[in-house]
Amino acid sequence: MPNSNAKGDRRERELVNELDGAGFAVMRAPASGSATERELPDVLAGDGEMFYAIEAKSSSGDPIYLTGEEIEALVYFSRNFGAKPRVAARFDREDWYFFHPGDLYTTDGGNYRVKKETAIAEGTDFAEFVGDTEKVTLDEVAVDSDDAPDRDVLKALARGDLSVDDAAEML
Repeated sequence: MPNSNAKGDRRERELVNELDGAGFAVMRAPASGSATERELPDVLAGDGEMFYAIEAKSSSGDPIYLTGEEIEALVYFSRNFGAKPRVAARFDREDWYFFHPGDLYTTDGGNYRVKKETAIAEGTDFAEFVGDTEKVTLDEVAVDSDDAPDRDVLKALARGDLSVDDAAEML
């Protein structure tokens, strides 16, 4: 019988390899979640300044759900370990996106949910998470009303109405 967790395990190893490639000391917690009485995060990562306990989840496109118990265990472990808790979400054909547990949508039943469109719009992407870039929103770029033409160009770029080269030329 095939391992039902094979895809999740593969995704966790992928995350570990990507974090390692970005210069983090990283380890995947063996049999996190099921083979121990203690709830462990999936991945521990640090770069000497920042330390993270990460619960990694992946999906083919459906929303990702986490139980309230999973989040409570992640926060508890992180607090005791001295790490920052993060939920890493990866949807097929997308990059990893990271969330603080407090930023996740809470369902009526006390569970947590990440939708693909929410991950892309609001999550911290991998490059920002590892410190390579910093996310800047359109509102941060064009905050003054005097910048309305620039803001319109940036919004057109975000919608895909303009190419990056055309937008750069107009700005």
